[in-house]
Amino acid sequence: MAPEGSTLSIQPPAIRLEWRKNGVAVVTMEDRDAKNTFSDAFSRGLSAVFREIAANAQARAVVIHGYDNYFCCGGTRDQLIRLAESRLNYTDILDFELLLRCEIPVIAAMQGHAIGGGLVFGAYADIIILAEECVYNTNFMHYGFTPGMGATFIIPHRLGQMLGWEMLLTGRNYRGAELRDRGAQLQVTRKSNVLDSALAQAENLAQKPTLSLRELKRRFVATIEADLATAIESELRMQSLTCPLAEVRERIDALYPL
Repeated sequence: MAPEGSTLSIQPPAIRLEWRKNGVAVVTMEDRDAKNTFSDAFSRGLSAVFREIAANAQARAVVIHGYDNYFCCGGTRDQLIRLAESRLNYTDILDFELLLRCEIPVIAAMQGHAIGGGLVFGAYADIIILAEECVYNTNFMHYGFTPGMGATFIIPHRLGQMLGWEMLLTGRNYRGAELRDRGAQLQVTRKSNVLDSALAQAENLAQKPTLSLRELKRRFVATIEADLATAIESELRMQSLTCPLAEVRERIDALYPL
């Protein structure tokens, strides 16, 4: 096991991994150049640190968070354009199930905005903490194309069916406080408390036997695998129809300027 306070020695600068006591891994997403969108450095960095976590038999819990006002902001403008031009599938952009496939519990400390695919990515965590003040959305339909990344399953599954469907249909912004008041099945606290709360909960998890944590996580994943696979298959079919719409490219150009 890496010593407490150590960092991964070889990694893209966009993502950092720190080991804390009792096998708690803290993943910091800080791609300031791309504002935590799915840049190549961001995606490669996430894959690298989760490989490092998977290789550590003593790891017990993960906390993942962003920087300043950004948790994760989804696809880049270029990626959206390539989706619209049928030159890219969302499965090519990011291993979006990283948090789900991690063998130990993952806590998403969404201390900043989580936009589009960024919210979907974080929704694969086992425990999710939002900030009252920050913005959360699934803005696929804002650009005129149907959601991807398993959003049609995981968002209603995590936030509640009616609220999740509304978020997917409208693509509008929701503050964390509104989601809490609407009954979202997530923790919501002040932005300044999000990371501390996540670390405290990770420390609680770290007191449990590693094998027990891994077995329970495996059971949780098994309960949703089939439904998630069905959703992803349907989403890829829908996007093959909706992404090439002329209106989609027009919306990207208008709403996601250079």
